[in-house]
Amino acid sequence: MDAMKPPRISVRHVSKTWQGARGPVEALRDISIDVGPHEFVSVVGPSGCGKSTLLGLVAGFNDPSAGEILADGRKIMGPSPERGVMFQDYALFPWRTVQDNISFGPLALGRPKQEREATARRLIALVGLEGFEQRYPHELSGGMRQRCALARMLANDPAVWLMDEPLAALDPQTRIVMQDELLRIWGDGRAEDQRRAVLFVTHGIDEAVHLSDRVVVLARRPGRIHAVIDIDLPRPRAPLRGSAQAAKIAADIWNLIRDEAVAAIREEPG
Repeated sequence: MDAMKPPRISVRHVSKTWQGARGPVEALRDISIDVGPHEFVSVVGPSGCGKSTLLGLVAGFNDPSAGEILADGRKIMGPSPERGVMFQDYALFPWRTVQDNISFGPLALGRPKQEREATARRLIALVGLEGFEQRYPHELSGGMRQRCALARMLANDPAVWLMDEPLAALDPQTRIVMQDELLRIWGDGRAEDQRRAVLFVTHGIDEAVHLSDRVVVLARRPGRIHAVIDIDLPRPRAPLRGSAQAAKIAADIWNLIRDEAVAAIREEPG
């Protein structure tokens, strides 16, 4: 992150404990990270390390048990259209068309119909869904559903993109295509000041390296910061897919979490 620019998101000494049926469960412990205003930051770690919990706290869906989270220097007190969220399971309204799903955010904010329709048309073109405006989610492929979900997230023009395993449900080929499409829409080939802040949760280490400026590696539950890796690769990234440099960084990250990932799998209930 550029030290001269204030962070868009600041997570300061955040911990989170859930009250489970068998007692308290400590999900996160003393997490501190910043996300710059034009920075793509991914979070990886073994299963159960609290990646999605962290994203939910930044989104404002839940409150931390300790510490605080700031957006542009102000404490996050709940969800906001300034922080758009995209989920793994699409979360599209099945009874709404592509166009109506995308325009839902502006509708909720009370935007005029003409403005909502113009926003939807622009984003449909941006994500390549022209001709599918009146289709329903069940009529779309997985990749098209995620394009629709991405467009819906963008409809309120959020300053921060919060993305929780958004490509995990896709087949491998579609996932690769969507990674590069996500970078294109984010502005991978444009000037840095045209990009938005992104916090991206993924199990895919290769994916994190391909997309990110930095990768935050969480340790096994309770989630703690094990390492923060700068991804010193040039942009745009598409030409570097499969490169020796990217493979070396991914291998180094895997070596950091391999033993904990194995232990986490062994601890999962059968």
